Amino acid sequence: MSYPINPDRNKPWNALPELPLASELVETVEILNQLVKSRAALGRLQGRSAVIPNQGLLINSISLQEAKASSAIENIFTTDDELYKAYSEQATAISEGAPKEILRYREALWHGHEYLQNRPGFDAEYFPQIYRQITQATDGIRPPLAQIYIKQGGSGPNAGKAAYTPPRGTGILQAKLDNLLDFMNDDERYPLDPVLKMAIGHFQFEAIHPFRDGNGRTGRVFNIHYLTHKGLLDYPILFLSRYIMNHKTDYYALLSRVSVLGDWKAWIIYMLRAVEATANLTYDKINDLVAAKDAILQAIVTDTKIERPEQLVNSIFTQPFTKVKHLTDARLYVENTARKYLNQLEDMGILSKKSISGHHYYQNMELHRILSE
Repeated sequence: MSYPINPDRNKPWNALPELPLASELVETVEILNQLVKSRAALGRLQGRSAVIPNQGLLINSISLQEAKASSAIENIFTTDDELYKAYSEQATAISEGAPKEILRYREALWHGHEYLQNRPGFDAEYFPQIYRQITQATDGIRPPLAQIYIKQGGSGPNAGKAAYTPPRGTGILQAKLDNLLDFMNDDERYPLDPVLKMAIGHFQFEAIHPFRDGNGRTGRVFNIHYLTHKGLLDYPILFLSRYIMNHKTDYYALLSRVSVLGDWKAWIIYMLRAVEATANLTYDKINDLVAAKDAILQAIVTDTKIERPEQLVNSIFTQPFTKVKHLTDARLYVENTARKYLNQLEDMGILSKKSISGHHYYQNMELHRILSE
């Protein structure tokens, strides 16, 4: 069965088909074979992450890297040092710029995760809340008067011309969002595997393009929230944006192929492979983090007389940059003791002291190495 395509990229695609898709577009042999691999990788990741006693190890470090990768897709770049400094200060020392935008994405990951905890599904307020958290805008769904279109990139003769024009008109966006939410929430009427629904829902959200800005980042947050809300992951820790960033050209090309050629199979397989690859990547990083943490704890216990070594190791693995203030605020040590112990860890090669803009930080070298790979 053919999919009604977008006949004119210069005109709003108000005829964007509603969900669900015809089963022939979704349940092909190639898609189902890849789905088996993707679900197996997700299941292995969920099983590994669920037994880690220190969830802060995952919640802070891995979600920060997901935020960095997703922002890079939108050409929002920063160095690790700038990002970790901003995060260690809890964004109080920086008001604008790339680190601030990346931290907003991470905050949106956790805000949305908590928002969905006591709700049966995604509601009409979910998308605006994520959008506002990411962009710090105060508006909501774009009005009919907003002349939004997706521009072609590059420097060729077509650069700047319309690559796609999303739906526009009174009540149209809300109706299409309502259909999307109905499809994603109702598993009785639309009994489809959650990973397939995520892939379909991501395209549909990007095609609706409901906001003036931040649609890509909002849609990628939605991906992870959908997987966690359906119980495939306990926490939003999947490195999904890393795959998209590494295959950015394919990401945009395959989104376009759905609208201009009706090629759903290639798009869905791309997203399923992204899930498989990033679930395996995250699984490996978790194992590396746990092994590094255990080795450092053993070295501290064996070679030092540091008090409360396990709590100290948990602290230095909660974020890549540690400050004396982090330990004193947690009431783990008084200031002189905290500084003494951090300097001891520097002498052991576990931490590296950095001075950035007049502020002193202790970088966890193993944590930084693992997250950077």
